Amino acid sequence: MAPTPRRWSRSAIVLTAIVAAVAALTPATAAPPDSAPPTPVQREIDKHLAAYPGGEQTGPAEISYAGGAFRITFEPPNGIMGTPNCDLGWFCFYDGVNYTYPRGQLSDCGWQDLAAWGWHDRTESVHFNASSGSVAYLNHSGAGHAGDAHLFSSSTANRTDNDVSPWRNQADHVNRYC
Repeated sequence: MAPTPRRWSRSAIVLTAIVAAVAALTPATAAPPDSAPPTPVQREIDKHLAAYPGGEQTGPAEISYAGGAFRITFEPPNGIMGTPNCDLGWFCFYDGVNYTYPRGQLSDCGWQDLAAWGWHDRTESVHFNASSGSVAYLNHSGAGHAGDAHLFSSSTANRTDNDVSPWRNQADHVNRYC
């Protein structure tokens, strides 16, 4: 004997039609992309942290080392370029003449080795925005530091230099006198 064909009730047919209609009206959700491609600034930050570990990204365009004592900002706030804009109480050194970014900045007193943070041989303009003291920019030469050569200084009397020529890209250390 042949099986009896199954009969659908009227309510089952209506329910199936409603489910199909709702499914047709619901937009398909695409899987989210794994992540957006990194911006040029983020690529620069990632490259710097890979080459000079120990820092952490503390903003969309900033790295900090030594608990925030040394900071690198990779692009100026609000697109401002070409003006000295160091935070109050800090001294800054820019990787280009006329205060071009990236910008390194310190506030501590005493001798600092810029190579520890990847900032050796890359200062082209400076801004001293502290209320007292001065900063000597030094070039490392020979074994030890006895032969370090004084290149130039910035202070309350000489706060800015938009072009440290002829000493561009030579400072390896700084010494802030407070």
